[in-house]
Amino acid sequence: MHLSDDDIVRSISARSPEGIEALYDRYGGLAHTVALRILSDRGAAEDVVQESFLAVWRRGSTFQSGRGSLRSWICTIVRNRAIDRLRGDRHRTRLDTPIEGESLEPAVSDPWAAVALELSGEEVRKALSELPAEQRQTIELAYYGGYSQSEIATAMEVPLGTVKGRVRIALDKLRASLADRVETPWQTQ
Repeated sequence: MHLSDDDIVRSISARSPEGIEALYDRYGGLAHTVALRILSDRGAAEDVVQESFLAVWRRGSTFQSGRGSLRSWICTIVRNRAIDRLRGDRHRTRLDTPIEGESLEPAVSDPWAAVALELSGEEVRKALSELPAEQRQTIELAYYGGYSQSEIATAMEVPLGTVKGRVRIALDKLRASLADRVETPWQTQ
């Protein structure tokens, strides 16, 4: 029996296990793909998907079809939980891969380079935290999640032009903020 999205929502709202099963059968793979693209970790992605579907089970009656499709609602819940997971992961591994033979870490014999690298990471995190939420989220999806601008537009349910504008404005703000912070007393003398 093939249930429509509306049937699935009604079933979940009625606390019917068949509703959440049908929802997972239909959108579980997509949810896992969204979480995996953001987190780059299968275990963490599976956890986020499980948490997301549990949240849907608990608040399935809050879905409003007039605000978007069930598919978009699920993807938004998964995306938000995955981003929250990234923000909360204090021991996050680097998402970029070093070029073979090149070291991204300073040599142990160069303590000033190690300090500069740590300070620049802190400065970037601080500058990101100062951006408005929509701009910060757009930058995080693009640079940490690996999303294209059109994928971000779909996930955030905004026009592509809005995403492009947010990226441009956010990068300009980050550039200005980091330029102000990078000047050190010995560079200005």
